[in-house]
Amino acid sequence: MISFFKKKKQYKNQIISEKDLTMPIDNPVLAALDLGEPNEEILQYAKTELGEDPDTRCQILDDFRDFIYERGEVEPHRTDDSFLLRFLRAKKFNVRHAHKLLVNYYKFKEDNSDFFEDVHLDILQAVGKEQIITVPPYREQHGRRILLYRMGLWDPEKFTTTELFQTTMIILELAILEPRAQIFGGVCMFDLGGLTMQQVWYLTPTIARQIFDIMVTSFPLQVQVVHIINQPWIFEIIFNFFKPFLNDQMRERLFIHGSNMESLHKHIDPKFLPARYGGIHPDYTNSEWVKHFVSTEKIRWELESLGYPELNQDLLINIDEK
Repeated sequence: MISFFKKKKQYKNQIISEKDLTMPIDNPVLAALDLGEPNEEILQYAKTELGEDPDTRCQILDDFRDFIYERGEVEPHRTDDSFLLRFLRAKKFNVRHAHKLLVNYYKFKEDNSDFFEDVHLDILQAVGKEQIITVPPYREQHGRRILLYRMGLWDPEKFTTTELFQTTMIILELAILEPRAQIFGGVCMFDLGGLTMQQVWYLTPTIARQIFDIMVTSFPLQVQVVHIINQPWIFEIIFNFFKPFLNDQMRERLFIHGSNMESLHKHIDPKFLPARYGGIHPDYTNSEWVKHFVSTEKIRWELESLGYPELNQDLLINIDEK
């Protein structure tokens, strides 16, 4: 399967350069978003890799804002620096590319309104409790969060595909609040162990396209690497849905490991993996994350501004009950 992908040598060089990077040792097991300003080391990485220069950042933000108004293709609900900055970082401070991403972001929301409407906290908690979609409360060695899907645990009669998308979008909207996530991007892992034909039946080409839009064209978070593990033979059926959408860049970032955890460890140090993947950590649910969201006023404000009034109300009720 790996031979399907091209230009691996180029991507291998990227892996080596990342390993040579000296990252800050501040990676505790803590279900909390780091909403503070990035330290000097992270800012230097942003300058080198993203073209983010503190001396020109404000001017480029102003240029981006003016470009949005001049083109008139989208009316964003916010145009403050912190909101626009995530789009610029995702596109290496190219104003035109960041604008296209912004337009795609709102178009995706318009075309898939059911992913964003009537979203409640109990969905996030329930999907996380069954460990179908979780984010471990630590980062891997390059400072990136890991979004983990264990699709074999998904019961389609209990959770609809729309509810899985709702959970994914909430997690991504919250993740991108971290400046270091905007700068470093994220890692996605699909554990397909236990996947059945009953589940595959629900994974249509339309869903494949929606997943591609989220990961590549319509959300301001760079998915740096996608790892697929424990895939059964029926994975070929799903993969055929995705092939038409994969460009060379995505093929370079996609790694299929099967049950070979040593192959996975070449990319993610076992110190930053659950024990089930040869690591040292237990499995985590989303419960501790939810406690953090409830207790953080800035996060509740962000959810309100991003169009999640029901979810924000759930958080406020949760506070009142404590």
